[in-house]
Amino acid sequence: MIAVIVVLRLVVPLLIPRFTLPALLASLVIDGVDGGIFAGLESVDTSWYQSYDKALDIYYLALTYLAVRRNWPDLFSVRVAAALWYYRLVGVLLFEITDARWLLMVFPNTFEYLVIAVEVVRTRWSPLRLSRRRLVLLAALIWVVVKLPQEWWIHVAQLDFTDEFARRVLGVEPGTGLVAGLAHRPWVGVLLLALVVGVVLLVRWGRPRLPVPDWRFTVDADRVSERIGWLPSAEAAAAAPRRSFLDAALAEKVLLVALVTTVLVLVYPGPAASPGQAFTVIALAVVAHAAASAALHRAGWNPRSWLLRGAVDVAVTALALLALTALVGGRRGLLTAVDLAFFTYVVALVVLLFDATTARRAVRPVLRPVAGPLVSV
Repeated sequence: MIAVIVVLRLVVPLLIPRFTLPALLASLVIDGVDGGIFAGLESVDTSWYQSYDKALDIYYLALTYLAVRRNWPDLFSVRVAAALWYYRLVGVLLFEITDARWLLMVFPNTFEYLVIAVEVVRTRWSPLRLSRRRLVLLAALIWVVVKLPQEWWIHVAQLDFTDEFARRVLGVEPGTGLVAGLAHRPWVGVLLLALVVGVVLLVRWGRPRLPVPDWRFTVDADRVSERIGWLPSAEAAAAAPRRSFLDAALAEKVLLVALVTTVLVLVYPGPAASPGQAFTVIALAVVAHAAASAALHRAGWNPRSWLLRGAVDVAVTALALLALTALVGGRRGLLTAVDLAFFTYVVALVVLLFDATTARRAVRPVLRPVAGPLVSV
């Protein structure tokens, strides 16, 4: 069972770049239920999984951000999502350094829920209907109404919803069971039924006020790009200039990969590198990879080949992690072979996908939001 959960948490996020909504929701659900599943395995030691759980959270959220860069046509929307993503990532880094749980409330994970909301829109309507004002208001609403209470409940108060619902609402001890709890306080069942009826009536009231869908339901990001005309032309692809490896994209790639890796190193149990050591070593590795790609291009190799880029990514990342291990742990080392393989996989994948999304956006037309309400009044 443990192996199945770990494989699912590694494989399902790989679908996020193209099938963002279902893959992201599946990753969120798996992350939510794995603890309960492992709690039932009393004969198996799963204490080691806690650190990997945090690392896998960063893993699927990093792929979600790369999916935003890959699929969202409006640059302003990408920048809003990027700001929320990096804000949360910095908050997680500060929490891992200080262990101050209130930081997770100050730096809420608004990014993930904003992506889910926008991807829901994209299933039936053009994302270009979302004006800048609507997008910012949506992010603010999620931040204040959804994430602040949720982050306080989970990370500051550290309350369990099931236990608190049983104790405070049903008036029974946790573990008693829902049926016994409803038998103890039948009026709670009546309120829950009324809530369900209210949600159904709200949906029936709201559906006629939505605009006519732009297309049939889809969760395929490539199909959405096709329908809004966000495809590269042959002329644009041919005329795309060769970028210098020292550019703004490299600066963001260094920041992204170094922050992600530093958080991974901090959540890993055992001898830990300092944040400065981890950030510096990985940042230098990313720059070295960019320089290696440029050198291959000058030598006549095709650095855009997925196989070649992947091989270079893996080699440079593995060498950087080995250097970090030697720097911190000496001959004893910081990472086992399995850990080294996991870290190398995550870092190399993020680098590869970042480069792919950068190249993808460079040959696509610039699209901006257009007038058109999402809800009629």
